[in-house]
Amino acid sequence: MLMCVAIASCTSNTILEKPKNLIPKDEMVDLLTDILIADGADNIKNTNLQRNINYFPLVFEKYKIDTIRFKESNYYYTSKIDEYSEILEQVNQRLKALKEKYDLENKYLDSIKNAKKDSLKNSKTIRSREFIKRDSSLTLDPRTSTEKRN
Repeated sequence: MLMCVAIASCTSNTILEKPKNLIPKDEMVDLLTDILIADGADNIKNTNLQRNINYFPLVFEKYKIDTIRFKESNYYYTSKIDEYSEILEQVNQRLKALKEKYDLENKYLDSIKNAKKDSLKNSKTIRSREFIKRDSSLTLDPRTSTEKRN
């Protein structure tokens, strides 16, 4: 959302001077992808069942950049709308591909879980039928009150 606002607000022909340590376009795509994932993850429980964790410092640490370098690079790219649009389109494509990958993976894991449930249910049914079969083959001899096989 913030990226769209930034693009819309930069409709002038002002192109800023290229920063000395500009983040390259391909790395900017990676960085923005991870930033958007981190932004979306703040309301999801992590493995420690915690929510509202700020993952942005981890993203900046991963790319070994600071927020100032990111802001300068982001500001520069927003001044060049065509380039920034290309970057955002690549980010969008990556996010869609990741979503498809994880949806497929979750579907696969769900099918395994369901197969295990069905297998367990079927094995219980089979064991129950075997027990009934064994039990019905036993009868009581009324004279001795002992079990006898038919």
